[in-house]
Amino acid sequence: MAVCPRYRAETAMTLHRLLCLVLAVVATCGCASKPPPPDWQLNAQGSVERAIEAYLTGSTRVEEVEFQRARSDVGRTGKVDLVARVELIRCAVRVASLESETCEAYERIAADVSKPERAYADYLAGRTGPDQNLLLPEPHRNVVSGGAQSLDSMHDPLSRLIGAGVLFKVGRADPAVATIAIETASEQGWNRPLLAWLYVARQRAGSAGNWTERDRIQRRIDLILPKAR
Repeated sequence: MAVCPRYRAETAMTLHRLLCLVLAVVATCGCASKPPPPDWQLNAQGSVERAIEAYLTGSTRVEEVEFQRARSDVGRTGKVDLVARVELIRCAVRVASLESETCEAYERIAADVSKPERAYADYLAGRTGPDQNLLLPEPHRNVVSGGAQSLDSMHDPLSRLIGAGVLFKVGRADPAVATIAIETASEQGWNRPLLAWLYVARQRAGSAGNWTERDRIQRRIDLILPKAR
């Protein structure tokens, strides 16, 4: 009997749901009876989970090492779609943290991937349409049109931050979206996206001439920065 792994920490459950429900990098999440999964699947899953947590908490060096391990394990299969999903997860956590870098590693293999992977890549890049939305994981299908309300309906914290990052990319991250993103990142202890969204809120407060709010946000940023790596 192959059973879904059980995690004690909420963060671990979040990463597991991302793997199982959003991109399905490895096929170890079903609870039906089946043969034990091969080592590469288990190794890749563990590496991706550690890489995501490392990136969101500011440990760039650990993230790089773990993602390269996952990429190597999945690459052994020669399956382009699986490799693409690993690269897209890496892109997704950057979108969640408001990073502007492009998904270059995915783009190098994009010509050979399936439609769902292309749709998700377009979504992360802020390029979406009705036909593409149908191919997205269910929680993300109405993010661009639904805004903050669509984020409120997401139970998974990381999916919520990814959605907020997409809304920021397409110019629809209003103050309600920023508030949701800040609260979500804060609750999870993910200092990298938290700082990114606090900088956005600080800039907006300054542009509006609300110096009291700007100073309050800056004091909060100052609490986080000594712990950022």
